[in-house]
Amino acid sequence: MTTTVIDGIGLLYTGDPEREEVAGAALVLEDGLVAWAGPAGRAPAADRRVDAGGRAVIPGFVDSHAHLVFAGDRTAEFRARMSGERYTGGGIRTTVEATRAAGDAELATRAAALVAEMLAQGTTTVEIKSGYGLSVEDERRSLEIATSLTDETTFLGAHVVPAGVDADDYVRLVTGDMLAACAPYAKWVDVFCERGAFDGEQSAEILRAGLKAGLQARVHANQLGEGPGVRLACELGAASADHCTHLSAADVDALAASETVATLLPGAEFSTRSPYPDARRLIDAGVTVALATDCNPGSSFTSSMPFCVALAVREMGMTPLEAVRAATVGGARALRRTDVGWLGPGARADLVILDAPSYVHLAYRPGVPLVHQVFQDGLLL
Repeated sequence: MTTTVIDGIGLLYTGDPEREEVAGAALVLEDGLVAWAGPAGRAPAADRRVDAGGRAVIPGFVDSHAHLVFAGDRTAEFRARMSGERYTGGGIRTTVEATRAAGDAELATRAAALVAEMLAQGTTTVEIKSGYGLSVEDERRSLEIATSLTDETTFLGAHVVPAGVDADDYVRLVTGDMLAACAPYAKWVDVFCERGAFDGEQSAEILRAGLKAGLQARVHANQLGEGPGVRLACELGAASADHCTHLSAADVDALAASETVATLLPGAEFSTRSPYPDARRLIDAGVTVALATDCNPGSSFTSSMPFCVALAVREMGMTPLEAVRAATVGGARALRRTDVGWLGPGARADLVILDAPSYVHLAYRPGVPLVHQVFQDGLLL
């Protein structure tokens, strides 16, 4: 097979805890994988050479929380929030109405465009949720579209209860006919465990039904206030508890004692003018932290992981190293993946060459397009 050496790397962030940073580094790629990583002077010969020109290299971002299959626009809602209205999550139903009315081609085209937008900003692995259909057929087709774009698909029929539907009846639908129709297209099951959406008992019923159907669990938890979501995620062995904005001491202890990743979504706090999660508190307690965009049309319409890294450093008490780690290795952990989010022998050759000498520039130069080149599966895009 053809091999490629990328040398002239100013600083390589590997994501490998044994040696996270290598100055003056090189990578050798073969058959879509990293075959070798280390100091450039020791790099084995390769068939092809790419000169990074002193630029930094990091793993491709792993965005473990995104809602990309939708139609419609919620600019008016955003304007209202910027004028002082409080975010409650109620606008989800606006997107549901538009998504139900849209054809498959429209939904697929828009979702694909967002994935391409993410890729251009260095995201090489993305999770995509349903949740804007809230009927058996609309949830199924949303997931079918998602599976054409990623292997990481999540059934979120339990996003909110549709208008005019009894909550208990809807839970029965989600755990019955909807789950049966959607499970073949999903890897994960998720629930919005929050006031105004699903309480702890309903959330547990939905998650257990998904687990029984062979899906793995993740939970929207503690975004709008303290509640049972985080501890439920830990109790059921969920891969991640997402948002984690309002945490009690017991919530932090539960996360620290579990394998559940705390996925933080600073784009949502930015867009809703809400308090940011305290990442410093979680990291100091020994919790594994991930960063993700929460890309969605209502509360976080950003596809930019670099933006979220900058927010995490500025607003959430993370160092640049911790933020990049959370956006790569952390995201992989939140998806229970060992092949992405790091750069070492055996890892998938997904990487980003930054137009900067160090990953620190992602926070140091916020809003600047620093992605120089992206490799996915060893191929330059």
